[in-house]
Amino acid sequence: MEPGNITRISKFFLLGFSKRPELQPLIFGLFLSMYLITVFGNLLIILAVSSDSRLHTPMYFFLANLSFVDICFTSTTVPKMLVKIQTQSNIITYEDCIAQMNFFIIFSGLDIYLLAVMAYDRFVAICHPLHYKIIMNPWLCGLLVLVSWITSVLHSLLQTSMVLRLSFCTEVEIPHFFCELNQMIQLACSDTFINNLVMYLAAMLLAGGPLAGILYSYSKIVSTIIGISSAQGKYKAFSTCVSHLLVVSLFFCTSLGVYLSSAATQSSLSSATASVMYTVVTPMLNPFIYSLRNKDLKVVLKRIIGISLM
Repeated sequence: MEPGNITRISKFFLLGFSKRPELQPLIFGLFLSMYLITVFGNLLIILAVSSDSRLHTPMYFFLANLSFVDICFTSTTVPKMLVKIQTQSNIITYEDCIAQMNFFIIFSGLDIYLLAVMAYDRFVAICHPLHYKIIMNPWLCGLLVLVSWITSVLHSLLQTSMVLRLSFCTEVEIPHFFCELNQMIQLACSDTFINNLVMYLAAMLLAGGPLAGILYSYSKIVSTIIGISSAQGKYKAFSTCVSHLLVVSLFFCTSLGVYLSSAATQSSLSSATASVMYTVVTPMLNPFIYSLRNKDLKVVLKRIIGISLM
């Protein structure tokens, strides 16, 4: 690339999923439906936890925070895509693209950290039940959420500042439905070695660390459950963490699948489609997974829905 062709651009072009006009109403309706279900479902979880004193426990405190983060996570990408389809414009300004990338990194990181915190909560509840209330006190719960926010924001500021130093060619087309960090780095015209190094190091530390913590917590949980003599006791212990285990598996398997599929096929369409799984589908399914597997939460949700329909 000639130096004269490198400049500070003012806009990008988000290519999305398809340029075929006949498919745009279908894509719009599908994503609008998933977005509304995600927002409504997670708002119900937050309302249920905040309105019933029986749910004022560490497990539900973290669940309410996860629901809030899932709403923000999905709202970072889907509304902009819906507006783009409705206005038939695929332009996003440089500033909006950087802001979208920044918030996406924040909330995706928070999802990972909160899932790790919830795994630790289940580890203490099952492996150290007699000390659970002492260990998981309100001060520690609040501190864990605060540290998750601070770590995620600092990580996002680091990655965003690294992208701001890059130069982009004119007429940059992003083969995705949102401004994703990896795509931004790949499309830069300037040297991206430092950016790739920081991105992969941060991924190993800030995503690999929580994942290792989750795996360690559940290895201890499984060994504890195996040691329980009664079948009823084993079922009760396992049922308290099965919902979280399903959410963890869904989030990490889909997000890992995105990067493995994109690396294997090098197809922008397959990468964008796979990204839908952990950016849209997983936040939408989380409320259903937790509510269907939790009797206390189901009772409160039925009461709330019943009151709203009266």
